[in-house]
Amino acid sequence: MAEEKAGSRPSWEEYFIGIAEAVSRRSTCDRAYVGAVVVKGKRILATGYNGSVSGLPHCSELGHEMVDGHCVRTIHAEMNAMVMAAKHGISIDGADMFITHFPCYSCFKALANVGIKRIYYKNAYRIDDKILDMGKALGMEFIKLS
Repeated sequence: MAEEKAGSRPSWEEYFIGIAEAVSRRSTCDRAYVGAVVVKGKRILATGYNGSVSGLPHCSELGHEMVDGHCVRTIHAEMNAMVMAAKHGISIDGADMFITHFPCYSCFKALANVGIKRIYYKNAYRIDDKILDMGKALGMEFIKLS
C-alpha cells in the first residue's frame, strides 16, 4: 500500500460534510442543493437530500411550487434524513447531523425533538437567532465548517 502524505487524511468533520455535499447532488430542486447526514459514534445512520415526495414529480420535472417565496414541493434534506431513519427503525437520538446548509426553523424544531445534539453546517444560509437561542437552551451545538 502506498504511504499517505501527512495531513492528507480528512478529519471526521471534513469526511462527513463531504458526504453531505455528495448527497446534495441528488437534490431535485435547483433552488438549493442540500444534503444531510446523520452520524452517531462515527457511523452514518441515515442520509437525505431535498426533493419531492417519493413517487411524485420533482421540481426538475414540473417546476417549482412557490408559496411566499419558498418552493414547497420539496421536503428538506434534514427531514428526509429523519424520515429515512424512522422508516427503517433507526434511532437517531443523541446523534449529530451534518448539513450543507444551516437548517430552517421547521427542520430545527424536528431535529431538536428527535434528539440531535450537534448540527454541523457548511453554508450559513439564513441563520436565525431564534434557532441559535432555542438550541442553546436545549444544550445543542451549532458548528460552522469551512
